This record gives sequence, C-alpha cells and structure tokens, in this order.
Amino acid sequence: MDKVDTLINHPGLIATFSVVIIIMLLLDLGIFNKKSHVVSNKEAITWSIVWISLSMIFSGFIYYFIGPTKFYEFQSAYWIEKALSVDNLFVFILVFKFFDVANSNKHKVLFWGIIGALVLRAIFIFSGAFLIELTYLNKLLGLMGIEGFKYDINIIMTLFGLFLVYAGIKSWSAGDDDDDEDYNNTRGARLIRKFFKVSDNYDGDKFFTIENGKKLATPLLVVVAVIEFTDLLFAVDSIPAIFAISNDPFILYTSNIFAILGLRALFFLLDNFIHLFSKLKYGLAIILSFIGIKMIIAPFYHIDSIYSLIVIGGILVLSVLLSIMFPEKEEAKSVE
Repeated sequence: MDKVDTLINHPGLIATFSVVIIIMLLLDLGIFNKKSHVVSNKEAITWSIVWISLSMIFSGFIYYFIGPTKFYEFQSAYWIEKALSVDNLFVFILVFKFFDVANSNKHKVLFWGIIGALVLRAIFIFSGAFLIELTYLNKLLGLMGIEGFKYDINIIMTLFGLFLVYAGIKSWSAGDDDDDEDYNNTRGARLIRKFFKVSDNYDGDKFFTIENGKKLATPLLVVVAVIEFTDLLFAVDSIPAIFAISNDPFILYTSNIFAILGLRALFFLLDNFIHLFSKLKYGLAIILSFIGIKMIIAPFYHIDSIYSLIVIGGILVLSVLLSIMFPEKEEAKSVE
C-alpha cells in the first residue's frame, strides 16, 4: 500500500507558493509599476528572468521534498503552458493594435488580465480534476454492477485527447484570420457595452471617466474584457493538455500560475522580436497532437513525464531555431 506523495501532502510548499505569488503581485502593482509606463526590452528581460528563476527554484523544492516524478510533471506542465500562451500573446498584440492602446497602458491591461486568469485557471483545473476522477469507465461500470475492462479508460481524458489532436491539426493549417478580426464584436466587448456606456476616448490608464457629468467606461476596460475572454478560449486548449501530464491539481495549478505570471514580460519581448517565433505555431500544433495522442493511449501505454518533457522541450527549441534560420519574408506591399 504505497502512498502516492503529492503536493497536497506538503502544506509548507503550498504556503511558500502562495506567499511568493502574493508578495510578487503586491510588489508589481504597488512599487515597480505603480505608474503606467512603456516597458523597455531590458525591463522585460529582467522580469522574464525573475519569473523563470522563481519557477525553477520552486520546481527544485518539489524535486527535493517530493521527488523526480513530480518535478518532471511540474516542468512539463510549466513549459506546455508557457508555449501555448505564446500563441495567446500573438492575439493580444492584435487586440492592442486594433484598439490602438498606448504602450504605457499595456502593462496595466495585462496585469488585470492575468489576475482574472489566476481565478479562472483555479476553477478549470480543480473542477477538471474532480470530473476526471468521476469518469473512469470501470468505476462507472462498477456502479452499475457490470464487470470492468482490462484497460481502465477515462471518458473525459479520451475526449480531451481527441479534441487536442483536432486542435493540433487545425492549428497547423490555420491562416492569419485573426488579422481581420473585429474585436469590437467579441463577447468580452459586447459584455462591457451591455452593462456600461463606453466613451470613444481614452483617459490615460483609467477604466472609467467622467464626460458631461456622466460616468462612462473607457475603451481600456473593453480591452481588458477582450483579453480575459481571449484567455478563456485559449485555456480550452491548454488546460486539457496539462492533464495529460499529471493528475495532481496542485502541481498543475502551481506550474500554470508561474507560467502565466511571466507572460507580461514575455509579451513585450514578443512584441519586439516576433520574427523569432514565426515557426512556433507549427511546433505548438505538433505538441498539441502529441499530448492528445498521449491522452488517448494512456490506458494502454504510459509515456513517462521525463520523455514528455524531452519531446516538448525539443519541439520548442527546434521551432525557435527554424524561425531564426528561416525567417518569414515580408511581402512587398507595392511593386513600385
């Protein structure tokens, strides 16, 4: 009767994670970025290093206190979320461009977008883990008094796997339709306009302003809502993907949060060095399909977390190298 060691058995690690996240958010909001400003490449690189370092240090604690298996699970889930989030950031760039958001206000929008993501990811991950636990086929058959099969298939995981394979194939062949998206017509924008009258003008970094004695929402609040709904849609891909790595919701949540908290800094780097990621969509498509296949075959053949980590890391590195070696050439806008 070997007891499976999980993160929930180590309240000290969970407390450490919570304290670090709260302190970093308070420092970010109250000290380092109290006033809206344009984020330089140096600042973006510094914050990227800080967040990645904190993530790696926390994973080191997991390795020391829980063991290599949970360490590999954390690392795999972290880099999957990080990689898939880059695709999300491409859309963020288009949203900011569409709404003509000032560079000095982008940080504030991303900050509140990420705060919303912290809550939504907790709901998705813990409810997902609960549903998965309930949907093992043999368990359901046992409740009906029917003898189970040799292989214990999970209905939710199989459906997730099929969806991810489909998403990977679709992502590979996807064009640049997002470039022509009318983000004023998205659900987030419509929701804000349903509850608030929205001004046509920005008022610095404020979400609300006063015009002719009336309180109005500014377009910046609309942008936050669009960003939140965009992240919600992308979570449909990323959350099922990480369940292929681990069934420990605390490992999944901590790795997910560390990954998305570093996204703001990554956004500003991506905005300036987008050419380094031109082939990334093909790498992400392969990763999604690989994870989907892993979920489907899991009852019959288990792929260890260390091998998943090697495959995911290798695909990411290769896609970035190919982007650098074969950059996309800009099409000539006019011949003469």
